[in-house]
Amino acid sequence: MIEISKKLIRLVGQTNAKYQMFEEGDKILLALSGGKDSLILSHILNHFQKVSPLNWKFKAVTVDYGIGQDFSYLLNHTKNHDIDYEVIRTNSFDIMQEKSKKNATICSFCARMRRGNLYSYALKNGFNKVALGHHLDDAVESFFMNFTYNGALRTLAPKYVAKNSLTLIRPLIFVRERQLKDCAIKNNLEVLTDECCPAYKLDNKMPHARANTKVFLQNMEKSNPKLFVSLKAAFENIHLDTFFN
Repeated sequence: MIEISKKLIRLVGQTNAKYQMFEEGDKILLALSGGKDSLILSHILNHFQKVSPLNWKFKAVTVDYGIGQDFSYLLNHTKNHDIDYEVIRTNSFDIMQEKSKKNATICSFCARMRRGNLYSYALKNGFNKVALGHHLDDAVESFFMNFTYNGALRTLAPKYVAKNSLTLIRPLIFVRERQLKDCAIKNNLEVLTDECCPAYKLDNKMPHARANTKVFLQNMEKSNPKLFVSLKAAFENIHLDTFFN
């Protein structure tokens, strides 16, 4: 039995109430990477599906890059907890090897391929929504990375409609990463490590921007413990007329 804290359930409930994450007739595809965030989200979705007065369902899938990953833990775990689950087999790693360049990171290309495989599966199998395990720390890090490295003020939307008509939802967007870590430790959850990342197998240059941003934010939060509370409020209080438009 997986124990999810009442606070985690409440935060996802608030997100659902504000953004209508789970609606009548929804068929939701959960991108289950094997990390703590998406694995815990699979159990949260399982909980909400059981208690919801609405009729909706979800399925968890993991994209197999074709690098010999062992998915036995996820297969057994989801089966034991009655979570509909499938591994999507692909030859993504072969394509990455062809496109890989020395001293360059493959991460963005890998992410696009993974998302493409998810979208194709969702559209082919009648899903109308794709659920992603991004949390508040991811949103804040993306915001700082975008204006620091890309010259843009943008972050991760709780819910938006992609060009292919699929709706992407992030039910954990109000949740802090440390809450998910605590939940994973409390329930002795096994997660896939970075060694399963294609970049490690290709011996590519590893991305540094997110790691640097994490350290920067950790230092800021030490001096301002309410930093993330303020940033969450700021994401909901944007004054477009004050920018250079």
